[in-house]
Amino acid sequence: MIVAKFDRTYEGWRNAARRLVSAGAPPEDILWTADPSLFAAETLSVGTRNIAVPKPFVALADLISCHRDEAKWSLLYRVLYRIVQGERHLLAIESDPDVNVLYRMRKEITHDMHRMKAFVRFRKVDDRYISWHKPDHLIVEKMAPWFAERFGNMKWSILTPDRSAHWDLQKLTFGPGAPATEAPSEDALEDLWRAYYASTFNPNRVNEKALRNHVPARYWAAMPETEMIRGLIVDAKARGRQMCEAKPTSAAAFVPREATLPILRQAVHACRGCDLYECATQPVFGQGREDAQIVLVGEQPGEQEDLSGLPFVGPAGQLLDRALGDAGLNRGDLYLTNAVRHFRFEERGKRRIHKTASRSQVAACQPWLEAELGLIRPKLIVCMGATALLSVLGRAVRVSDVRGQALQHRYARAVTATVHPSFLLRVRERQSEEYSRFVEDLQFARRLVEA
Repeated sequence: MIVAKFDRTYEGWRNAARRLVSAGAPPEDILWTADPSLFAAETLSVGTRNIAVPKPFVALADLISCHRDEAKWSLLYRVLYRIVQGERHLLAIESDPDVNVLYRMRKEITHDMHRMKAFVRFRKVDDRYISWHKPDHLIVEKMAPWFAERFGNMKWSILTPDRSAHWDLQKLTFGPGAPATEAPSEDALEDLWRAYYASTFNPNRVNEKALRNHVPARYWAAMPETEMIRGLIVDAKARGRQMCEAKPTSAAAFVPREATLPILRQAVHACRGCDLYECATQPVFGQGREDAQIVLVGEQPGEQEDLSGLPFVGPAGQLLDRALGDAGLNRGDLYLTNAVRHFRFEERGKRRIHKTASRSQVAACQPWLEAELGLIRPKLIVCMGATALLSVLGRAVRVSDVRGQALQHRYARAVTATVHPSFLLRVRERQSEEYSRFVEDLQFARRLVEA
């Protein structure tokens, strides 16, 4: 048996693993331990062979080193050994037992990281903000840079049972862990947290069991808002009724009856059928031939469309124009519109990031699309994306389930489905393949109309 002595860090494991795999040491002959003096074994001479390891494995191993299960070290070496011995694409085989366990560990760690972002609560002690948190895994050093960026303008410390992180406005430092008894007591910030939680609590989506699963009880002591949950749940039904009565739920009242497309295009600016108008720059109505044989329906405007007031003028629109040309279609002969009229987004710094419209927002905006289709009455409706399908068909359908089919619709002879062009911008590794499928879908639409 070969005893691999190393400190319990990714760097320590990496250095030991590099020597062992370079020397060709098989995984079953290695004992990973921080204290080899407990075992009688011979050490292995250092290997000198250069080893090339795929970057995805390096990143994965760095993350897995945070897992609390000590079996991670031997598992990582076993996978490394197999990769070096010729299984270069091992990580792509998710059904492989070793790879499957690695990915399960990765999921557990990333979930723990997400909970740390959500559940850490700082309390002010003198001139410093302190939080005590108990993660499932050894993630505090991995998460500290995120907190330094997010809370860079205040001095803080995050205490955990294993390690502690400290930020002094300039650099991060780490120290030993701390017990729960060192957690700070309540401060004046608690009332702010409670007020914020009460204002964002949605009584129409109360599921007490799911809430407790999402926020395990062990985090409650450090979260001031949790003491309010019981009272908020008790009042949920009454508050839910009040919200439903106060909020508009449909654009139907804002859609003029027996109107032309130009009138609808003007009327949409007064729409208050859902809350999306509150943050968007302007609504984006459909554009194109009023007698078009094909209507393309997208999901919602993006940032460029929100600023210009025109559909499909951003990166996804430019890609769509190229695909239409490759499919033998002319944009000038079509009518382009969206299921939702306003840009839904979330702010990240100075950027506005697209956020998918909710089902209630899609339903609220549906009267505008119905009015357009009722006036144009095309031969074919092409739905680009699941949101478009939901709005056109009135029910949730996966694009993959109906792609390449001709469905029925009251305002057109047929409905077909394909992906949204923005999807093609996100799948970089197989973009060429997906783009070809997208063009084939548009060619299928052209053939249907010609037939």
